[in-house]
Amino acid sequence: MSRTTTISSNSPLRPAEPRGVLEKEAAQFLTGLPVLPFSHDDITAGSESELQAAVCGISEDVDLARTIQSSNYLHNIRERTAAGESPRIVIRQLQEFLASPDATVWENSWVRFPRRLLNRTADQLFEGDLAADKRHAKGPLRADAHRYLLTEQGEEWVRLPISYLLKLTLAQVIEEIERDAPLLAIEGRRLLNHFLNDNSSPETFSFYVSPMDRAQGMGTGIARETAVRFLFTHLLALYANRQFGLQESGQQVLVYASPHPPLRQRRLNGLVSDAFYRELFMNPCLSGWERGEEKSQYMGLCHEVLSRSQLNAVVRLKDAGIITRNLVVLPSTSNISLANNGTHLSLGSRILTQALQSGGNAFSAVHEKVVGDLVIKIVEHFLPLFAGTYSAAPYRMNFRDFHPETALGFLPHELDFTHLRMLWRRWKKKAGLSVFGRSITPVGPLWVDRALSALFHLRGDFLPDFRLIDYLVSLLSTDQSPALNGIQGNDLRLKRDLGQLGVFDERMSLYLFYKLREESVMGFSGFEGRQHSLFSNHLDDFADAASLQALVTALAFRYIAAGSVTHDDIPDDPFTESERRQCIFASAIGVGTVNVREGGPNRFLARILSRTQKTRVSRRYAGNLRVRVDDYRLALLATLEEDGAELIEAFQFSGHLGRLRQRLLEPESHSTAGKLTRGIVDSIGAENPMQLSGEEFAQAAEAYYRRQLRTQYVREGLGCVREDLQAIDGGESGCDRRYRGIATAVIGPRSAADVLAETEQELLSETADIPALRRCLALCLLTITRAGAASLSRGGRSLAS
Repeated sequence: MSRTTTISSNSPLRPAEPRGVLEKEAAQFLTGLPVLPFSHDDITAGSESELQAAVCGISEDVDLARTIQSSNYLHNIRERTAAGESPRIVIRQLQEFLASPDATVWENSWVRFPRRLLNRTADQLFEGDLAADKRHAKGPLRADAHRYLLTEQGEEWVRLPISYLLKLTLAQVIEEIERDAPLLAIEGRRLLNHFLNDNSSPETFSFYVSPMDRAQGMGTGIARETAVRFLFTHLLALYANRQFGLQESGQQVLVYASPHPPLRQRRLNGLVSDAFYRELFMNPCLSGWERGEEKSQYMGLCHEVLSRSQLNAVVRLKDAGIITRNLVVLPSTSNISLANNGTHLSLGSRILTQALQSGGNAFSAVHEKVVGDLVIKIVEHFLPLFAGTYSAAPYRMNFRDFHPETALGFLPHELDFTHLRMLWRRWKKKAGLSVFGRSITPVGPLWVDRALSALFHLRGDFLPDFRLIDYLVSLLSTDQSPALNGIQGNDLRLKRDLGQLGVFDERMSLYLFYKLREESVMGFSGFEGRQHSLFSNHLDDFADAASLQALVTALAFRYIAAGSVTHDDIPDDPFTESERRQCIFASAIGVGTVNVREGGPNRFLARILSRTQKTRVSRRYAGNLRVRVDDYRLALLATLEEDGAELIEAFQFSGHLGRLRQRLLEPESHSTAGKLTRGIVDSIGAENPMQLSGEEFAQAAEAYYRRQLRTQYVREGLGCVREDLQAIDGGESGCDRRYRGIATAVIGPRSAADVLAETEQELLSETADIPALRRCLALCLLTITRAGAASLSRGGRSLAS
């Protein structure tokens, strides 16, 4: 999760010197360096992985269903229905949700099991994490401690979210391997706080920093670390199922990657109040924060704010002229978008970090800010290369889903009204929402919309990366408070403005596609990319995405050092900001064209457009150019090849850009959106997603992510661990001979790689017993220890992204 800072209201929010002076000083500092920041041997990488958790079982056994059944909320609804104060359909739909014979997968459910199954290390950790302030372990407990302890079958049980179950399971394993492998136990303790949570789901962040290395591929190191981290998390889930009797009690835990809020959770969200939804699904933050209860309250704040924000978006749509009638479908008072999952990739610069930590005046925090904001503005132009290309969130929308007040999500807070109207018009055209040449959207009553859809063959649409539409990914600046003008405190001013408009809350971290990671806050200087949704694999998709993110960041610094792009070249007004971002959202939707002002003030965008091949003057929008999105993305590639030629050579990227071109030109077979979509439709024997309804596609996608994609991720992680174990077995270095000694203490004299290979099929079929799982977890820990030590020796450092 992002860290936030608080600046006193009495603190000056503007620098003593004008921005132009600071920009010039920063450029002089950069040109005086032997090599620029984010050069090929300067970059370190770390990532956060937001994962989906689920419990498989029947409603009588699973905590989520049992909690709803025994809740005062359900009891009160029954009483109100009996008194005639609530329609019977509400209680009937809730009962159907709980009792449906198909209800065997319960996303984001908690689990419960006897406390006696925890060993001493795990139980002590649990006891400490119940403290209101973990710095004072003997102090008072959290006010909500009763939620995690209950009496069942005459003994004390624990009740936990899966995000915290993973941490407790690691603690359990640590005690069991400590006698034979104390070094691995030490490493395991270090990793405990790397198991965190998002608003609902489990979240992990990098076990160690991965220096980018051109010899193995710039993004390969972080991709391998992420793949092994997923495998390790998967093994912990398998171990918990066995060790704590979860499988036997009908509570099989699954952890996997899935970008969208689950279909059943979305349905439940429409049946319960926002407060009860938060009680069921907002994570209590037992791990990772010293005052976890306060962090949990922050999670609740995020949900309240985004729920309110989407309601306010309806007013903005009416102001924009998109909603033209009084009949609207109001969004739920409980917004579910926070249940989405993605990957955040942070890149750090050793050069900038050392300069800032030295305390000199040549490059200080004000320079970091003025340069950082300009880098973000430059990088945002290149983000259409990522959406659907390297990561994706395929989604099928029915015709009845095309109410603008729900379909457009948070876009009214992310785009200027002009671009919003243009995008909506193009989207409706792409989806074929017209009858006899006239545009049509759903009327409102479900039976009417279904009849219209059937009568006029209105099928809806298919989107390559719906997560970027459904979630608030990047807030639009206001006229008075630009987000990226290079002035310290600009984010605070913008949040105050947006708070007054009912869009955001100043206590929250500002949402941006690409965020500056300030050294004073994070301990390193760099940037976090939040545009990544779901990868079809790590070693190709994520590795190439990380490499491209590094390249465009390095190119931005080259532009700034040369003075070829300045803040004045990319103005900070909301319209210009919206103009460049519309291409990202168009790529996520799959819209074919956007419109850009002819002779507009964004000189950097004009340079990119000069490389397009099929841009023409718009016939519909006077003074605008009609730009094909595919053409724009190829122009971005040409810009990289021409302006970044030296960087491409230094990064050894020629093959990478060849693969990027292939992804752009043949998206159905080579882009991530194409690969994921093909996997989903193949899994149920369909030809294409438009043959399926939205619900059918969503169910197929969720099943594919739980089964085939999860298995693919596990195989990939096993391959990475196997390669590292083979090096340890070879013992060519003194360090590897030492690690081989640790392996011998755990598995005996046999080859570590062979032991893993012999267990692989049991791991994939989830039939491995506790001793086998314990051995595999120990071997994974061994390779993580080895990789972390290698990272430190090559200049890596601790990083919490």
